[in-house]
Amino acid sequence: MVLGNDEREAVIRYETPEYHVLRPGDFVVCAITFERIPLSELKYWSVARQEPYRDAAASLEAERRAVRQA
Repeated sequence: MVLGNDEREAVIRYETPEYHVLRPGDFVVCAITFERIPLSELKYWSVARQEPYRDAAASLEAERRAVRQA
């Protein structure tokens, strides 16, 4: 999906099992891949780290990094 230049990054509070939009926008940025994720496609995030992820692989990589840093 190609996003236009006029789209804004949303600010989200991630909870279980849903998230809440604090500042409306069109996308969030994956904490691992730095790709834009349209809100309509956002399915993976960490409540503990308050981070969004592009897909399951990015979510797994975030978990691996968190374990290494602990």
